[in-house]
Amino acid sequence: MGNHPASDAIDIAVVGAGIIGVACALQLARQGKRVRVLDPQEPGQGASFGNAGHLATEQVFPIADLSILTRLPAMLMDPMGPLRLDWKYLPQALPWFLRLLLNLRAAPFQRTVAGLRGLNEASLEAWQRLLASIQRPDLLKVDGSLLVYEREESRRALQQVQARMAGQGVPLEFWEGAAVHAAAPQLSERIRGGLFFPRTGHFIDPHRVVRELAAAAEGLGVRFVRQQVHGGHLLADGVALSTDAGSVQARQVLVACGAHSAPLTASLTGKQVPLDTERGYHLMLPHEHGRLPFAVTSLERRFIMTPLADGLRLAGTVEFAGLVRPANMERAWQLHRLSQGLFRDELDTAGASPWMGFRPSLPDSLPIIDRVGEGRVLLAFGHQHLGLTQAAVTAEYIGQLAQGQAMAGLEAYRLGRFAS
Repeated sequence: MGNHPASDAIDIAVVGAGIIGVACALQLARQGKRVRVLDPQEPGQGASFGNAGHLATEQVFPIADLSILTRLPAMLMDPMGPLRLDWKYLPQALPWFLRLLLNLRAAPFQRTVAGLRGLNEASLEAWQRLLASIQRPDLLKVDGSLLVYEREESRRALQQVQARMAGQGVPLEFWEGAAVHAAAPQLSERIRGGLFFPRTGHFIDPHRVVRELAAAAEGLGVRFVRQQVHGGHLLADGVALSTDAGSVQARQVLVACGAHSAPLTASLTGKQVPLDTERGYHLMLPHEHGRLPFAVTSLERRFIMTPLADGLRLAGTVEFAGLVRPANMERAWQLHRLSQGLFRDELDTAGASPWMGFRPSLPDSLPIIDRVGEGRVLLAFGHQHLGLTQAAVTAEYIGQLAQGQAMAGLEAYRLGRFAS
């Protein structure tokens, strides 16, 4: 997956080698397309490398609700809070947050929930099809996940979550403490109960998933080229992309470069997309095996713990600080502090490794999945913290859009919902 000389004919240039771009590239190659994937890094090195690994089909609500207004002071003042807004980034972030607040009004909020539910309800089966097609169904464990609570006063809040999710048709069960400890005996007695989501799961190695899909794509002729795309423009019969190694021409382009997608989208379509990034952190504990049977999220502590093949991953905080400011790895180590008291015995942090990645977020919490520019430009980005969950179904949609099929179910994800 290194540098290759230019080829004479490219049907689709995919910009971005994360989970969305790679899954789409494989889908397009299976349709007989000649595909080249352009990314300055190897496949799966961005947000796809370090996500929580949770197949989060239950998460049908946007990342924020109106309570964000009361939490804004804490977001600005507490550098370790679960939802952090760097005060130095506030002037840049303010227009995005104003759009977010407008999308929390009743009608747009309902559109967001319907859009997230539509993608998430199709995601599990789409992933099962995709992994079966590369003979790696073992990479996904469909064994559910658990949202737990510790304080008695949190029981009412959990029941409210249960009612809201049940109202959206999310399969779930309320577990009392005894059921939680029977399923996950290493959790602390402090855990009083939780919500179990049977139609969720976790990937045993999210980075391995990307690499396996990339290998399958290469087997069908997809070429992965380490190039940075700086811009592009439409041609009469295709597109031209400017890269750090010269110009690349193709009949179509798919913009799937996550949090970096806005400038290229603007140069190809003239649309200024209000894309920002949720900076997500994780702490990987390589000596922790067998602690949990499935992903467990803490209601009060607001983070997730996922058992992976190479250890236990702690993840789940959100920081708004843009693409330029350096990572605050103390936020990753804070995840270990948050875990203290959740287990009968404390976690082993020997050899622990922190990480930060950029999750692409739009103010209505929905991705853009679209075909524009008379079919020459395909778009698949803005999946916020659901990129891994929604990658397989997004690839199926992009495959249909690339063939010119009218997609009646994609109105909520159109580029046109944003003014130029």
